[in-house]
Amino acid sequence: MKSRTLAALLSPGLGLIAGPALAAPPALLAHQAPLVLNEASAAWILTSTALVLLMTLPGLALFYGGMVRRKNVLATIAHSTAAMAIVTVLWFIVGYSLSFGSSGEATNGFIGGLQAAFLNGVTPSTAHSLAPGLPEFLWIAYQLTFAIITPALIAGAFAERIKFSASILFFFLWHLIVYAPICHQVWGGGWMGSLGVLDFAGGAVVHVNAGVAGLVAALVLGPRHGHGRDNMAPHNLAFTAIGAGLLLVGWLGFNAGSAWAADGIAAVAAFNTLLAAAAAAVAWTAVEWIDHKKPTLLGLLSGLVAGLVGVTPAAGLVDPKGAFIIGIISGPACYAGAVWLKRALKYDDSLDAFGVHGIGGIVGALLTGVLATAAINPAAAGANLLNQAIGLIAVIAWSAVGTFAILMICKFTTGLRVPKEEEIEGLDYTQHGETIHP
Repeated sequence: MKSRTLAALLSPGLGLIAGPALAAPPALLAHQAPLVLNEASAAWILTSTALVLLMTLPGLALFYGGMVRRKNVLATIAHSTAAMAIVTVLWFIVGYSLSFGSSGEATNGFIGGLQAAFLNGVTPSTAHSLAPGLPEFLWIAYQLTFAIITPALIAGAFAERIKFSASILFFFLWHLIVYAPICHQVWGGGWMGSLGVLDFAGGAVVHVNAGVAGLVAALVLGPRHGHGRDNMAPHNLAFTAIGAGLLLVGWLGFNAGSAWAADGIAAVAAFNTLLAAAAAAVAWTAVEWIDHKKPTLLGLLSGLVAGLVGVTPAAGLVDPKGAFIIGIISGPACYAGAVWLKRALKYDDSLDAFGVHGIGGIVGALLTGVLATAAINPAAAGANLLNQAIGLIAVIAWSAVGTFAILMICKFTTGLRVPKEEEIEGLDYTQHGETIHP
């Protein structure tokens, strides 16, 4: 959804307009607007930027790190850290420009241009045309945090068996070939946004995109040695619980921050986020209790994340009743994806990147087309299931094909998997020369 009018970003009560010191530069790039500062909204987005970054480091790092075996904890945490470092550098060089720069075809663009490469033309006086109440540097930083967590989520699918060199190359290429084009197509002025595809905070751009990529990676790499035979239970669910708590808190910046203002839409997005997470946790646990006869902490935490994923595309577009419905459906749907579907098809999505993020994102995106209401957000007036389905098909296809091509490049350059002996010994030591001491 990520498009707000100038009026929506400016509070009449505050009305803090930038003076001569923040005058627009003589020539603006195609995607830019003069900065008309809303200090309250800028303060909220500064906070949200920190919250979303918290989701990756240390949130996702601990969430994933606790779910793997002891011998692979550091290697798994290294994936989140590497994704942050690589994507941040790429975002500065060209990623931001490809994602949010002008493609020259506002109605059917597929990718942005290179006008803002190395942040050329960005000054304290400029704003992105989508958010004229925010300094462009702040907009860049906030959108960067979304670009960081997306490839980090994929790492959950190939954990415990991929070469670190392959993951580095994968993150590099995936950001440029998959993330930036999809981000532009949905949020940056491209054809999906123009069609009316609604994605308030990243159900398609982040979660479906990452989930599908994770499924492709799991299929291409194949299962871990001993999968289905050896004990691969999480080594430390306390780490996972702490990580999930950090994800929950950070998700308020993820969803409520995507209002781009400190306003009523941000408030409803925040409440919807908490409600959907709680509803999905209850629903997942209920299904698990019936299926396995015991409720688990891992199931409760997984359900919490499933609800967060499901409500992401709808957070600022539905009322609390809609958020509750999304949560109640997302929990069992993601349980089915992470447990029953994976078991039936016998693929090894190590940490359920597809089962939770792919399935949850698809469910949430489709339900957005059904439950979005203009009474909450005028942008929901054109919501419909067909547009949402078209957008999902496009994102799934682009992500699947692009990810497969990137994995083939990695396979014939760095190689994909570590040797069997190294996998058995553990990636912490064989890939990084480090271990966790008892």
